[in-house]
Amino acid sequence: MNALVLCFLLFPSSLCAVGSYCFRVYLKDKGETAYRIMSPEEYLSHESVERRMLHEVFVDETDFPISQAYIDALTATGVSPVVQSKWMKTVVVESTDSTVVDRLMAIPFVDSVKCVRSGDAMPEIPPCPDNTSQFLSGDNVLESSYGHAEKQIDMLDGIRLHKAGYGGKGMRIAVIDAGFLNVDRIDAFAAIDLIGTHNMVSRHRQVFCEDNHGTKVLSCLAANLSGVMKGTAPDASYLLIKSEDTRGEFPIEEDFWAAAVEYADSVGVDVISSSLGYYRFDDIPDYYTRADINGKTAFSSRVAAIAVEKGMLLVLSAGNEGSSEWEKITFPSDVKDVLTVGSINSDKEKSDFSSTGMTADYRIKPDVVALGTDVCVINADGQTQHTQGTSFSAPIVAGLAACLWQAFPLKKNIELIEMIKKSSSQAKTPDARLGYGIPNFFNAYNNGFRN
Repeated sequence: MNALVLCFLLFPSSLCAVGSYCFRVYLKDKGETAYRIMSPEEYLSHESVERRMLHEVFVDETDFPISQAYIDALTATGVSPVVQSKWMKTVVVESTDSTVVDRLMAIPFVDSVKCVRSGDAMPEIPPCPDNTSQFLSGDNVLESSYGHAEKQIDMLDGIRLHKAGYGGKGMRIAVIDAGFLNVDRIDAFAAIDLIGTHNMVSRHRQVFCEDNHGTKVLSCLAANLSGVMKGTAPDASYLLIKSEDTRGEFPIEEDFWAAAVEYADSVGVDVISSSLGYYRFDDIPDYYTRADINGKTAFSSRVAAIAVEKGMLLVLSAGNEGSSEWEKITFPSDVKDVLTVGSINSDKEKSDFSSTGMTADYRIKPDVVALGTDVCVINADGQTQHTQGTSFSAPIVAGLAACLWQAFPLKKNIELIEMIKKSSSQAKTPDARLGYGIPNFFNAYNNGFRN
């Protein structure tokens, strides 16, 4: 089957008629390169190399960038490069001409081409608002230093882990999301150790300009304003990456997510917290099926599996499809060695919306659960708000997982996940609704000295 036919199988012909097209080009190899395995500092940061050494992960050819000569050859067909994945050997290109697929397929190093966005050109992204005002978070100050977040952290026995001296210091956490509106102006984030930001969708645009979803997610981890809200890893260092294009839902979202994960790896991140999930796209309801929930099929899942091999801990939201026809966890949370987090309410019962398992290959998912109904966050106005979603139960767990890793830095990512699952309330009787249950991070900490 040629690539052009494949594209039209994935997208209705009405979508492919006019406008802008994005194609994922799969390469047979990454081309000639001057990079060498023995000189990783040329393409990886010092922190990334150190993480690999600490966890006995070897640098290999998957870490090499795609040859610039290959990028130039693709561009010569009349396309514009959009985003690429060195791990998957893919380059997404954009063109107003759908017949460019024939020219791409004629290139010897091209294996196949897949349409990942099609139809009318996307609307322009509005400029960043010209707003320099600060957003104060002084509403409803409580006596507890944890403020309104005390319940969601105490439910996981995270406060005792903090009191033992582990608030995430020295740990590097990447938060991959849709945007972090006003994080740079909210006083609850004033003390955050921000090691960098990156916008995969629009490279020259700040991540603080649009969408408050990432703002709320980040607050579960990094907010630190006594009496108002304290996150689960207030002393960690943070990398904020925007990978979601909120103007539509297309498969290219997985390409942006892949690039975000690879970037996080290259700069030496320890933990990735991501509350983005995929299973259907605009006008393509059957892009994935339940049979694909095996950790090996979805593009983003294959990327997540490689990220695990690189030594990072991925903490992913299970998804909010529990009451929908899909019902199951979303991609890439189906990967075996990521920590998939579902949601419970204050009565420690499964939230109706929280996606369920099992996977298609009969593995327990989600792995654990945390408060995701009536959970405290900081919104883009700098105020506390109670909301719901596995988008927020996941970062609550991610922060405490980073704190636990701080206590046991020689543990590998997979070992850390086992520690967390063994500490959980359903460790001996896991199921497809709550997984291994509610983690007890202080118990995991204590048990870590016995293993």
